[in-house]
Amino acid sequence: MEAKKNNLEIEDFWEADLRARYPEIGEKEKEAFRDYDNPGRDTVEAFYKENHKKQTYEFVLSKEKEFLTFDKREMTLWEAVEYLNTLVDDSDPDIDLDQTQHLLQTGEAIRADGHPDWMVLTGFLHDLGKVLCLFGEEQWAVVGDTYPVGCAFSDKIVYPQYFKNNPDYDNPKYNTKYGVYEPNCGLRNVHMSWGHDEYLYHIMKDYLPEPALYIIRYHSFYAQHREEAYAHLMDEHDHEMFKWVKLFNPYDLYTKSPVKPDVDALKPLYEAMAAKYLPEKLRF
Repeated sequence: MEAKKNNLEIEDFWEADLRARYPEIGEKEKEAFRDYDNPGRDTVEAFYKENHKKQTYEFVLSKEKEFLTFDKREMTLWEAVEYLNTLVDDSDPDIDLDQTQHLLQTGEAIRADGHPDWMVLTGFLHDLGKVLCLFGEEQWAVVGDTYPVGCAFSDKIVYPQYFKNNPDYDNPKYNTKYGVYEPNCGLRNVHMSWGHDEYLYHIMKDYLPEPALYIIRYHSFYAQHREEAYAHLMDEHDHEMFKWVKLFNPYDLYTKSPVKPDVDALKPLYEAMAAKYLPEKLRF
């Protein structure tokens, strides 16, 4: 259990780091979320140092081959959420919430603002790809900001200096502006760094509306939807769909609240939404 705690502390610090980098997102005072003076900032930097060193083009292709066969487990949406609950960080100093409650808070914030049911459902399930941790993946290959591989790494990505440790950094096949891609080829033709976003997108791509799929696939792609560093790879359709990604962004950064949602009361609502869009069981 101790190893899981340490792993999730990295994720907690990553989420806090997002808020520090994008303080304009959200209205709550920072004290309502976490102690931003916590010296755990070094953990975030260590996380990205490892992430940037190991997320190579070939690594991503190998992970796509390993995990996109969807032969690890078969579960209903709610079973998958409950399975994810084994990743509860009971070392969290602020608040005691399991994954179900956290996901419900995201979905409920979207529902309260009157968005369509598919977006509410997307808010509820957008982090579900983190079950990768339960299939043996390390945190640096599950969470964190995402970015294209196979082309030059932008200096708009957090901690860009650590890409110098990546074998692709000095590889002329991958270290140019376009790398293995063509100008404005469309993100559908671009390989993103491996993590829960890309994994869940492939699980859901046959079931949800296209805006939901863009939200799932690119919600951690801060180098583009916040910094616009990769517009040269995007086509017009990408730009249109990214309006949804940007709309979702504040809800993605909406953090845990001390007021726990009533899971028993909300479960039928979310099960009904899932039944509308998803098969009875999903393959992971």
